[in-house]
Amino acid sequence: MTSTAKTPRHAIKTPPQHTTWEDMLSVWREADQMDVFESAWNWDHFYPLAEPYEGSNLEGWTTLAALAQATTRIRVGAMVNGMHHRHPAVTANMAATLDHISGGRFELGMGAGWNFMESDAYGIDLGTPRERSDRFEEGMDVIVSLLDRETTTFAGDYYKLTEARCEPKPLQQHIPIVIGGKGRKRTMRTAARFADQWDGLFPESPAEFAALDDVLRAHCEAVGRDSSEIARSIHLPFPPDKDPGELVDLAGTYFAAGADIVVWSWRGSLDPARLEPLAAAIENA
Repeated sequence: MTSTAKTPRHAIKTPPQHTTWEDMLSVWREADQMDVFESAWNWDHFYPLAEPYEGSNLEGWTTLAALAQATTRIRVGAMVNGMHHRHPAVTANMAATLDHISGGRFELGMGAGWNFMESDAYGIDLGTPRERSDRFEEGMDVIVSLLDRETTTFAGDYYKLTEARCEPKPLQQHIPIVIGGKGRKRTMRTAARFADQWDGLFPESPAEFAALDDVLRAHCEAVGRDSSEIARSIHLPFPPDKDPGELVDLAGTYFAAGADIVVWSWRGSLDPARLEPLAAAIENA
């Protein structure tokens, strides 16, 4: 289903693998100066997702706090945080604190988790797909309640809280929640309940994205949510050997299919000089 015309929105994502803090900082500072990019993202993984898997990977939340201090305009977040990596009460407190550090520019990306390699290595219980989905939905209930309410009492299969507090509350009246994933039965139902933005990751085609969008609309109808309240985003690779104009043309096919935001996921070395040609292509599209 194709949405009505909207202004295309763009973001960048810098996977913190096989790189240095200095290079990541230079890219985010450069993007902060370019109004065409509304947000910048890293990820919540502990191992690289590309070979060599034994290579370096900077931790997401600590780098986000530092990057929030090093920027002034661009919105910041991790796309997305695995629910199983930390207790949702801890996540809520971290989110509220990062919102203060960023001056109200934080966006909370959340997902059910999937990476067996790092989970098994660290002894973090990932669980079956059903367990992950159940835990994810419970955890989102906990996070939203802690961020919005003075106290939270909750009794679920995975989490139990008694008169729990999360103070100070965020600077923003509501921290935008981004839920990423393509799980048609559970992940997208959770997005329909909680998300301000749903991210369809790397769709194979605009047709696949449009089909997923229809699934989200159906879940929204089932839970009584207006689907227009949820922004749609996708990831597209940003490799060093592709013409930025061609990349932006490809993005246009997804905007035409109903996407609101394209997240340009960096490939290759983090060189801030690559941002200007991409920004120019976006502005000239």
